Amino acid sequence: MKKTDVFIGLFTATLFSAYIYLDYLDISNSILETIFGLLSIYLILTLDKKALFFTGFFIGVLWFFWIGFSMQYYGFVYLIPFVTILFGLAYALFFYLIGYSQNIWLRGFLLIGINLIEPFGFNWFKPQIIFINTDIGTELWQFGAVVIAMVLIVEMLKRKKYILIIPAISLIFLASNFHNLNYDKNLPFKIKVVETKVDQNEKWLKRNQKDIVKMNIDNIKLAIKGGYQLVILPESTFPLFINSHPDIINTLLHLSKKISILTGGLYSENGEYFNASYLFQNEDFKVAKKVVLVPFGEYIPLPKFLSNWINQIFFDGVQDFTPASEPTDFKIGGELFRNAICYEASSEKMYNNAPKFMIAISNNGWFLPSIEPTLQKLLIQHFSNIYGVTVIHSSNMAGTDIIYPKFIGD
Repeated sequence: MKKTDVFIGLFTATLFSAYIYLDYLDISNSILETIFGLLSIYLILTLDKKALFFTGFFIGVLWFFWIGFSMQYYGFVYLIPFVTILFGLAYALFFYLIGYSQNIWLRGFLLIGINLIEPFGFNWFKPQIIFINTDIGTELWQFGAVVIAMVLIVEMLKRKKYILIIPAISLIFLASNFHNLNYDKNLPFKIKVVETKVDQNEKWLKRNQKDIVKMNIDNIKLAIKGGYQLVILPESTFPLFINSHPDIINTLLHLSKKISILTGGLYSENGEYFNASYLFQNEDFKVAKKVVLVPFGEYIPLPKFLSNWINQIFFDGVQDFTPASEPTDFKIGGELFRNAICYEASSEKMYNNAPKFMIAISNNGWFLPSIEPTLQKLLIQHFSNIYGVTVIHSSNMAGTDIIYPKFIGD
C-alpha cells in the first residue's frame, strides 16, 4: 500500500462527495460542483486499481458513515465503526473492479452501471445525482452522456486527437438542462408541515407516550388555529399501534371535523405489523401501508432462518414489518397526494404514475448528527425533477421541507 494511493483515493472521493457536504453547509456553487464532478469522473477513469480501491472506500465512508448510528438505540454502540468500515469496503470493492480493467470505455460503462446496482434493495448510492445542483441533469442517460464525454477527453489527451473535444463538449451540453420548467410553486391549499424534535432515545419509551401524544394533538390544534386545511406530522410520530388505541382515534376523528390530519403511526392486522400513514378527515380515516421497506432496518432481506436469528440477536426478537403491494394515493381537498414513508420518498417505484403531489413523512432521528437528511433531500430532488412531483416532507429532528421540481433557468 502506497501513501499516494490513499491520498489520491481520499482526494477523488472528496471531489465525488463534495456536493453532499456543500449542500449540508448550505453552500451553492453550480460551477464549482460541476468542476468537482467532472474531475472526479476523470480520475475514476484514469487511476490505477489500488488508488480506486481507496477511492471507493472513502466514498462509502463519506456517503454512509451514518448508517450504523441506529445501532446505538439497540445497545450496540460498539458496532457503529464496524458498520462504517463494512460500507467502505463494499464500495472499495466496487471501485476496485472498475479499475481492474485498463479499458477506459469499459470503466465508463461500469461507472454508469453502478447506478443500477441495489444490493439487498439499498438504493441510496446513485452517482448520477452528483450534478443535482448544477446545469447538468441527473437522469441516467444524462450521467451516461457526461461519463462518455469524459472518456472521449481521456482518449483525446492520450492519443492527442484534439478533434474529440467537439463530441465531448456536445455530449455535456446535451446532458444539461437549460430550459425553464415554469412550474407552479403554489400548493393547492394551506398546509402545515410539522417538524418534531423528539430524541430517538426517548421516542419509544412507554413512559413518554402520553407526552408525545399530547405534543401531536397540540400541533394539530395549533394548525387549526392557524387556519390550515391540512396538517402533516412525521413518520411514527405516534410511537404506537394507533389502530389499537380507540381513544386516540376518537380524538383525531373529532379534530378531523376542522382539519385534515396526516400522521405517521404503526398499524397491526392479522398478526402482521406495518409502518403506516393515517389520514383523518371528515370524521373518517384511511390507512396507507409502507411499500418499500428499509433493508436491515424494517426487514431482513435474507432467508427466514437467518432473518429470525438476526432479529432475535439485534432487535429483541421483533418481527419484520410487512410491505404493502402498491403505493397509496389520498384524496384531500379535491387533490390527489401520493403517500411515501421515509425511505420510500427516495425510491423511483413511488414516483411512477404518481400524481402532482407527494406527502413524505420521515423520522431522521435515527441518524443524527449526520448528512443523512441532506442526502435524502438530494435523492428526493432527483426524482422530483424527473417526474415533476412536488414533495411535501415532514420529518422528526431534521429534513422537513417542500421540494419542488426544478431545473436550471427556473
